Amino acid sequence: MSRRILFILHNLHGGGAERMLVRLAGSLCTEHRVTLLTLTEGGVNEALLAPGVRRVCLGSPRSARALPALARFLRSERFDAILAALTHVNVLAIGAAALAGSLRRLHVSERNAFSLDRRVNPARSVRAAYALAPWLYRLLPNPVICVSQGVALDLLRHPALRPGDLAVADNPVLEDDYRQRSLPPPTHPWLRDRQGPVLVAVGRLAPQKGFDVLVEALARLPKQVRLVIFGEGPQRAALEQQARRLDVAERLDLPGYCADPQAEIAAADGFVLSSRFEGSPNALVEALATGVPVVATDCPYGPAEILQQGRVAPLVPVGDVPALAQALLHLLNSDPQAGRDLRQQAVVRFTRRTAARSYLRLLLPEGGP
Repeated sequence: MSRRILFILHNLHGGGAERMLVRLAGSLCTEHRVTLLTLTEGGVNEALLAPGVRRVCLGSPRSARALPALARFLRSERFDAILAALTHVNVLAIGAAALAGSLRRLHVSERNAFSLDRRVNPARSVRAAYALAPWLYRLLPNPVICVSQGVALDLLRHPALRPGDLAVADNPVLEDDYRQRSLPPPTHPWLRDRQGPVLVAVGRLAPQKGFDVLVEALARLPKQVRLVIFGEGPQRAALEQQARRLDVAERLDLPGYCADPQAEIAAADGFVLSSRFEGSPNALVEALATGVPVVATDCPYGPAEILQQGRVAPLVPVGDVPALAQALLHLLNSDPQAGRDLRQQAVVRFTRRTAARSYLRLLLPEGGP
């Protein structure tokens, strides 16, 4: 039976959480009536919305001011299940659902390492949301949905939360036929016109992603090796300055946000995740799905789970420039086909169909409320 499901996000800008919720909404709209609501305007991921997903925007100038409008919307329309994502949005959704009498239908999700992410958000309102969120989560009738076991265990360290307050569901990162899919040719000139080894990384240009460590590692690799980092963010100028200082500016390119980086990753010699922390790194899953060799930091949380504690691909200590450079050098000197099947098989649980089933079991248990 078709049910009404609502997704609540801040906006549809280029973050992993936004992209995954758009994909999940698209996966569920074939059988259910799905609405995706954002508190504020805009975002590049709007172009990825499936035609069957109803789009609502409250148009608030700031998320914190959207509480009255969200409460009115929840009172005016009755949904069988509501899913909010990201901590500050979760807190707002809890308040609005309480005012609208919809708490028993509300589910919230945590997409990052809570204890670490709360330290890097400078806005006072966001910090207040992080302080309040675990105590509100304890009162919810439905468990908080976490994107990895590591995220769940991290939340459990907070004194407010108990094991029964949390559940885990994987992100819908991949198409169901990802192993048979033909990818288009890459668009980046270094990958189209190969003149030497090229490594690829993907993520927001922010300290969390550890790209400063990766640029240091690049300086230790042979001079013919080049690095492309797809993403945008506040650290762009600092990374460009660092590359000039280390004399690798001609070997580093920052082409900006890439809506679908898999074709670029598949054409590279290797993919690298250099993060200081994660929740469940979607770019790593996408890279493994292509079969390309990868190296990742053993950061909290996600890479060790995805890479089966290093059995699927190498894990290096966070922030260790020599270890990262050595692992990348070994990758470049190894047979790229070795372990290809193992890498692709390791991410089968991140397909749309599998992830959608996991979320439906949580959102609509026993047929829903």
